[in-house]
Amino acid sequence: MKKSILIGALLVTASALSMCGRPVTTATQSSASTMGGFKNRNLLYFDATANFKRFSFQDSIAYYLKKSKDAGVTDVVVDVKPISGEVLYPSKLAPVMNEWAGFTKTEKFDLLTAFIEQAHKLGMTVHASTNIFVAGHNHFNRGPVYADPAKKDWQSLNYTAQGMTPITQIKTKYSAMVNPALPAVQQYEMGILKELITLYPKLDGIILDRVRYDGIEADFSAASRKMFEQYIGKPVANFPADIYTYSKDAKTPEGKAERVPGPLYKQWIEWRAKVIHDFVYAARQELKAINPKLIFGDYTGSWYPTYYEVGVNWASKEYDPSQTYSWATPNYKNFGYAEALDLYTTGSYYFEVEKKEAKTINVTTVNRTEAGQNKGTEDWYTVEGSAEMAMNIVKGKAPVYAGVYVDQYKGHPEQFVKALKMCRAKSDGAMVFDIVHVINEGWWNELKRGLTE
Repeated sequence: MKKSILIGALLVTASALSMCGRPVTTATQSSASTMGGFKNRNLLYFDATANFKRFSFQDSIAYYLKKSKDAGVTDVVVDVKPISGEVLYPSKLAPVMNEWAGFTKTEKFDLLTAFIEQAHKLGMTVHASTNIFVAGHNHFNRGPVYADPAKKDWQSLNYTAQGMTPITQIKTKYSAMVNPALPAVQQYEMGILKELITLYPKLDGIILDRVRYDGIEADFSAASRKMFEQYIGKPVANFPADIYTYSKDAKTPEGKAERVPGPLYKQWIEWRAKVIHDFVYAARQELKAINPKLIFGDYTGSWYPTYYEVGVNWASKEYDPSQTYSWATPNYKNFGYAEALDLYTTGSYYFEVEKKEAKTINVTTVNRTEAGQNKGTEDWYTVEGSAEMAMNIVKGKAPVYAGVYVDQYKGHPEQFVKALKMCRAKSDGAMVFDIVHVINEGWWNELKRGLTE
């Protein structure tokens, strides 16, 4: 999601960390978790592409920030690096997005500066959001992995039931995810983050998004195999079969070929979590060195029991998932990174709000297409249940903001209000994704009710 200069020396640290078994120094517990100012806050996302035309005009930015403030929003999250891998600020490292969906920006002003200045006048906090391990939009064949030959090999190589497939060829996936373990990828992304923080010293915070693998099928490149072998200290005799294979007969509830774990499956899951953990800690250290007051945040899905599929352990190190889940090794808990965060927001992306509503979930019709998200009727497939679970496993190491995906409540405004109130009741505040849906539905009154009543 974000980022001057000096990229060569900048990131050797992070890339080296993820490639070997050396432990990363644990950051001191997030100061934010002990600061009352981070409680009872309401975050509203401003997506880059969905709002590109709307926020290409300064008066529009001022207008919608005022409406957001009046609705009870305290923090705005400005997406400045969408999944296309382009950025919405004058970068020397990443391609700059000046056109989207046929509209070309003509007003000559700096978008993020405008957001910061206008929001600060209203007493609001501004975070920049950047998508980290993604560098292309598959539906438009657009982005660095498409345009830059040097970055083509960064894309994720997915081990699917049909065989090894580059992610740019899987058009059912809109995000052209890259391999997080590659040193060149980490160096590039860290350089962008550092550039962003340097360019905008008045920026309050940064929220990382897509700091993850594409899914359980990623990444099975030769480079990943070599790094994994270094991690476990021995060659993988049968790759990828020692990680997992596909059943010829068994199907998942989603109708896909069922994966059959191999002897190294759990260690593979552990190693991938370490790759992401080490990058998060390295990013915190690098960015805090530039701006010690920066609020360092992260955004993930709330479905922790299956989120290991994207290589992410957002829990506290004090939480041991191996006591509950068969996929976790006893060592997996060491790669939880909640302690590295000043702010954590999680997508409680379910129509059902109260835990008791889980009993009515129809798994044949639910819309669960996010990475690592599966079908089920456990109570953590509700806003209430997922928020409670997040608070429990983060263990107070960072403030937690449960989030709603507004579009899921289309045609059901009262359920939207109920969901927002539940986020506030069960976590440290609410996160709303995204303002475009509030605008399209005309739900400003509903937003205010959900965030203030």
